[in-house]
Amino acid sequence: MLPHGYEQPASIVLLLGGALACFAGYRLFRVVLGIYGFMLGAMIASSIVGISNTTGMLVAALVGGIIGSAILVFAWFVGVSLVGAGIGVLIAHVIWSQVGRGDPPAVAVIAVAIAGAIAAIFVQQYVIVVGTAFGGAWTLVLAASAAFPAATAGLTRGSSETEVWIFYPTSAPGMRWAPLVWMGLGLAGTAVQLATTRGRKRK
Repeated sequence: MLPHGYEQPASIVLLLGGALACFAGYRLFRVVLGIYGFMLGAMIASSIVGISNTTGMLVAALVGGIIGSAILVFAWFVGVSLVGAGIGVLIAHVIWSQVGRGDPPAVAVIAVAIAGAIAAIFVQQYVIVVGTAFGGAWTLVLAASAAFPAATAGLTRGSSETEVWIFYPTSAPGMRWAPLVWMGLGLAGTAVQLATTRGRKRK
């Protein structure tokens, strides 16, 4: 989470990172890992600090972001596994949303995450392409809702400068347009990446 006043700068970072991941995630995989590692580390670290401590929250976000970025960049194979695990969890949630209520069982989520991580090792290129395309697409959706709050249902946000903006991937309540836009951007990103990386091997 971030202080509410930093919502617009964060939306710009989300927009740039999402576009890069969606349309060039495979070719610039380490760069994308660095960006998303920073986001993930900042999110986790800033969540530890109380919402009234704005300075502490920002410092924690910066330190956590640097650590998260370094971990994923220098251990990119872990990033590949995480992408595969993320795809597995996403599939589980999509399927469960059609057949059940609430969140899927924790055991099922863990199982598909492990299966996705293992599968990612064997089909790295396609996992990276699909994972970064759809991950970047959802980041673009979040960026749009933050940058244009009047035109969208918006992310979870406070009503004052002392409250926080929560930018979790599921923070898009009421945005009925989001799934369709996400799917469209994800498919477009996948097509662009496959077309530009065909016949090439990531170094």
